[in-house]
Amino acid sequence: MHSQPKDEELKTAELEQKLDIPETEKEPEVTVEVIDFKDKYLRTMAEFENYRKRTNSEKADWIRHATKELALHICDVLDNFERALAQVDNEDLKTPFVEGMLLIEKQLAGALAKEGIKKIEALGVDFDPEYHEALAHIPSEYDENIVAAIIQNGYTMHERVIRPVRVAVSNGNKLNTQED
Repeated sequence: MHSQPKDEELKTAELEQKLDIPETEKEPEVTVEVIDFKDKYLRTMAEFENYRKRTNSEKADWIRHATKELALHICDVLDNFERALAQVDNEDLKTPFVEGMLLIEKQLAGALAKEGIKKIEALGVDFDPEYHEALAHIPSEYDENIVAAIIQNGYTMHERVIRPVRVAVSNGNKLNTQED
């Protein structure tokens, strides 16, 4: 039974030492209470700091996600401009309408670039599953495993892929021929 008061005295002495309480102010019950309150205070402050960091992170993630979704919609519009302008004949390139379309496409691409959104250049480069989504293997003049055709453009946002490039990958100069 004598061991219990000694344990309390040791615990109180350790706590007093942690709090740097002067010898004159040491009261066993008050000291333990002060130490308990200090511990609760420190834990509460740590929990609050963790909560603050978590909510800031969640808010930033929400903003990034919303921006990403908007960016993907605008990238679709840019892709459509590109497709439409690819259909224009060379002699029509100097018409006011086509020049206006080219300026709008350039302005749209510039606005995306200001937000950190870049088109992934893929034609003629080695296939990389981090940036490319292979939809087909085709014969072409490119070596094997080189991107031979772009089916849908891909984009990065702040160096992270938000949409991979959908591509057809070369299977080399192999022609699909049937032997009789």
